[in-house]
Amino acid sequence: MKTVFSSLKSYKLPAFVAFSLMLVELGVELLLPFFLGKMIDQGVMNQDLNNIIMWGSIMIGLALFSFVSGIINSFFASHVSWGFAHDMRERLFRKVQAFSFANLNKYPTSGLMTRFTNDVRQIQNTIFMALRIMVKAPLLVAGGVIMAFIVNPRLALIFLITVPLLLGFLLWVLKKATKMFDRVQKSVDNVNRVMQENLAGMRLIKAFFRRNHEEGRFTTANTRLRDNTRMTFRFVEASMPVLLFIMNMSIVAIIWFGNTQSIAGTTEVGDVVAIVNYAMRVAMAISMFSFIIMAFSRTKASADRLSEVLNLEVDLTDREESLEDQPVTNGEIEFSNVSFQYPTAEDPVLNHLSFTVNSGEKLAIIGATGAGKTSLFQLIPRLYDTTEGEIYIDGKPITSYKLDTLRRSIGYVPQSPLLFSGPIIENIAWGKDNASNEEILQAAKDAQIHETIMNLPNQYHTKVGQKGVNLSGGQKQRISIARALIRKPKILMLDDSTSALDLATEARLLDAIQKDVNTMLIITQKVSTAMNADRILLMDQGEILAIGTHDELLKESALYRSIVESQFGKEYPHVH
Repeated sequence: MKTVFSSLKSYKLPAFVAFSLMLVELGVELLLPFFLGKMIDQGVMNQDLNNIIMWGSIMIGLALFSFVSGIINSFFASHVSWGFAHDMRERLFRKVQAFSFANLNKYPTSGLMTRFTNDVRQIQNTIFMALRIMVKAPLLVAGGVIMAFIVNPRLALIFLITVPLLLGFLLWVLKKATKMFDRVQKSVDNVNRVMQENLAGMRLIKAFFRRNHEEGRFTTANTRLRDNTRMTFRFVEASMPVLLFIMNMSIVAIIWFGNTQSIAGTTEVGDVVAIVNYAMRVAMAISMFSFIIMAFSRTKASADRLSEVLNLEVDLTDREESLEDQPVTNGEIEFSNVSFQYPTAEDPVLNHLSFTVNSGEKLAIIGATGAGKTSLFQLIPRLYDTTEGEIYIDGKPITSYKLDTLRRSIGYVPQSPLLFSGPIIENIAWGKDNASNEEILQAAKDAQIHETIMNLPNQYHTKVGQKGVNLSGGQKQRISIARALIRKPKILMLDDSTSALDLATEARLLDAIQKDVNTMLIITQKVSTAMNADRILLMDQGEILAIGTHDELLKESALYRSIVESQFGKEYPHVH
């Protein structure tokens, strides 16, 4: 929790002002019963109108002062709580942006979204209520007991029995409720996850007519959230009658003994009225404790979840040897005995890979699904670090480059193109800061998407739907390639990024982009694409089976020949 609430340091002054004004309200609330007792004893009992007017005027003046203090307190409390929420979301966003792929794998997207929204909002509301009324409640209990002893110590002894009993009960409720609210937040995560998956896969659900199945999944998650929430709120709310019963019994005891002492002449009527008033205020404050317990329990659960993200160590950062900013110049890539295993996997996906891609060379990578092709790609821009071995670019270990410098030199088009909601021109320009219109147009032309864009109703200002829903697969792939080309990378990596293109368009695209990059790596399942590369790297089960030109692999690799035969027919090798 300390990690989370450190964001309040920037708001020390407004928080202090809000807290001070709350103390003013508290002070007035504690003084009013005392003055009421004086007015009864000195004015009402003696039928002295001047004393009634004097004490009444003081009480009205204090009430107005408290009213103004409350308004100003609300302003500063709002400033602190909203400012905290703003800063916390920024801290979380910067932290998540710094995550490696391995870090991101620890949290589902729905869990992170719940932290950004529900958890931050919960803490924000608690901070506001704490500065407004929450902290006042326990102080009112303590202050009410102290003032009761000042007015009449004998009657106030009743508080020494009831208040410790109530506090012990409340601490037990708080401890148990915190665990229950943690389960509620996890249930919220689960509902968000199911909702997110359904919205993202709605077309697939309709195509497979899996509506009933998905409704069942959602009903299960939603019912679990309802049951956990209901159980938690029932438990917390059940504490309320216990608190009120104990406090009401104390009020009855005060009135009983106060009446006895008043008849005996040992206690003034005003003292009894004042102590009853304090008892009622303490009871009112304690009645808020169920709300306070509920808020602080949820806040603690939310703060623990945020702390978990903020305290997570980013496992992929700039190394000490990468302090000097050195750019990639030629784009030569060398894998030296590289092995890689995902953090949560039992077996490595890449085993002792060693090969070199020369500057200016086009390398095609081909192999069955699960051969480790995409995993190999992810190691080059250091999305993951190697488990064993070393990768070199321009003869230097990639760990000697700063991450931002290394990644700015690489154009990476992933297997599933992701476009952002907004105009096409912004999606292309996203690849480079301050990209000019000329650079955007040239990148689109090289990616063979310019003519298609010009035929759209709003051309480059055509809005892209969520994840490019209003574009075809080939259009999305070419816009993604244009986004990578606009930065003029030294190394371009296409992860099966031309699969939706026809052969003629693909050939024009590859010819056009060859001049803009030094080194090109293409993952492909199409032999027609691979055979036009300078060399082909054949992979299977995380290992390199062969590397060479198309003709060399036809002679040397039975697996490659079988792939060619599957696409061109058995007579192809002989014809070739």
